[in-house]
Amino acid sequence: MRTAYVAVYETLADWEIGHLVVELRTGRFTGVPWAVVTVGESLEPVVTMGGMRVVPDVTIADVEPDTGDLLVLAGSGQWDNGGGDAFAKLAARFLEASVPVAAICGATAGLARAGLLDERKHTSAAKEYLQATGYQGVGNYVDERAVVGGDLITAGPDSPVQFARAVLQRLELADERKLDAYEGVFHRADPAAYAVLVG
Repeated sequence: MRTAYVAVYETLADWEIGHLVVELRTGRFTGVPWAVVTVGESLEPVVTMGGMRVVPDVTIADVEPDTGDLLVLAGSGQWDNGGGDAFAKLAARFLEASVPVAAICGATAGLARAGLLDERKHTSAAKEYLQATGYQGVGNYVDERAVVGGDLITAGPDSPVQFARAVLQRLELADERKLDAYEGVFHRADPAAYAVLVG
């Protein structure tokens, strides 16, 4: 079974990764369930922005890129307050090992500060948001809801469905027809698209 490591920290924006984590764990539309393993800086519980208490399965020290197939980073207050360095370093290790990293909202700012967006196509909440970090990757900024830049998948805070779609696409877990239907159901509420997903 393939493994997705999901970083968890205080004020994690739970809704941003909800679609993705559900599809990976259940495999309900892809037919390929994954193990979802939560990663904290310690094993102490964290409280998400939505008020859910999450106890990490493992710590950063326990995680090696060769034991996983994806690292998922959600937004949180920590990124905008200049934190998250330990998770940005973990992302760097995954990218160096050619293991995909999926970052949404504030997590993109943390990766920008770490220099991980400078040479990769990416997106975020807005170009100006990332420019405030002092990063050097503005030339690789793409004004789209979600962007696959090789092993890096990024999205802005208003695009959790497109984020999930982009990650599933990068992982080759669904074909274009099914990905279109997925976005049709969960973003546009298109009832006709549901038949494609369950068919």
